[in-house]
Amino acid sequence: MTEPDDAVRAAVDAAYRDEWGQVVATLIGLTRDWDLAEDCAQDAFAAALATWPRDGVPSRPGAWLTTTARNRATDRLRRDAAGRAKLRELAVLAREPAGPASAATEDIPDERLRLIFTCCHPALPFEARVALTLRTLTGLTTAEIARAFLAAEPTMAQRLVRAKRKIAEAGIPYRVPPADLLPQRLNAVLAVLYLIFNQGYDEQDGRRALTAEAIHLARVLVRLMPREPEPRGLLALMLLTEARRATRTDDGVLVTLEHQDRSRWGRALIDEGVAVLDEALALRRGGPYQVQAAIAACHATAPDFASTDWPQIAALYAELGRLAPSPVVELNRAVAVAMSDGVTAGLAVVDELAAAGDLDGYHLLPATRADLLRRDGRVAEARAEYEQALRLAPSEAERRYLVGRLEAL
Repeated sequence: MTEPDDAVRAAVDAAYRDEWGQVVATLIGLTRDWDLAEDCAQDAFAAALATWPRDGVPSRPGAWLTTTARNRATDRLRRDAAGRAKLRELAVLAREPAGPASAATEDIPDERLRLIFTCCHPALPFEARVALTLRTLTGLTTAEIARAFLAAEPTMAQRLVRAKRKIAEAGIPYRVPPADLLPQRLNAVLAVLYLIFNQGYDEQDGRRALTAEAIHLARVLVRLMPREPEPRGLLALMLLTEARRATRTDDGVLVTLEHQDRSRWGRALIDEGVAVLDEALALRRGGPYQVQAAIAACHATAPDFASTDWPQIAALYAELGRLAPSPVVELNRAVAVAMSDGVTAGLAVVDELAAAGDLDGYHLLPATRADLLRRDGRVAEARAEYEQALRLAPSEAERRYLVGRLEAL
């Protein structure tokens, strides 16, 4: 066997990233067997490493890999009686006319859309949706997913097994939902992708690659659903957030927006994020991800902290609270209100949240109140709130930041 050189390995790696989800989705669509699809996809990529050094990289790597994987699946099905029965069943299904396509997804020649919606079906537990999406659409191994979510590998393996079993036993259809169910189901898909992104945005080791996977999947979803604005809103939000990653911490200490070096922000990501947001807004159907992206764009396009359009951000948070009510959204609005209307107005919103008790145990509530009290010159009260936030802070970067605030007082 000819050993693959660096160029061939790079071609296989690129194909793995770009084509894995499509190859697996196509095989699941053909066989309805998730494990068989993943095994044969792996076989196809192994065959590429063995064959492409000798024959050259094909002009359409994805088509080559899909054909190879499909042939492996057919061979394996033919070798046992149950598989031969399944092949006959699939032959009958292939002759049956397809049902009517959703207006939002007609003419989309990509099985990944069916796979995304099946992985994110509401009948599956949320953790299972996340794991299954990463496994089948990005090709991350069970061990990689377990490390990213700080879970034991056997636990994650069982989660994947149970999810696939649930799909089979509950008869979860492998399809894009009909038009009347699409908005609800699309929200479930977007929630999974956003969680994956946020897990990757965490600074802990083993997670950062998840941001790239989430952005990749969001790009896929945008291409597959060009008439839906919220996938574009989510992609824009991810790009604008990722643009600031390099300045989020300094030597392991959290850095707030006010003190971040904006010259180090990723201008290409910001420009793309703003353009994608404009495309979403042009579709004239608002949604929470578009609003969050608009808030991120206000921060990303301000030349400095003092120039930030805080009244606009406060108004956007009010709209976000209308679309997706949450005490965390209201806490963020409080900061914007304090910056636009004065500390007293912001503290009033924070005090209402504290009295309601919905954010008890959430470190950012006392941290936010402490910061506003500090700005108002109420040092002793601010110190007590910073100390409370320090006791609740979940990460070392945030704890170091809070210690710094206490020392500064």
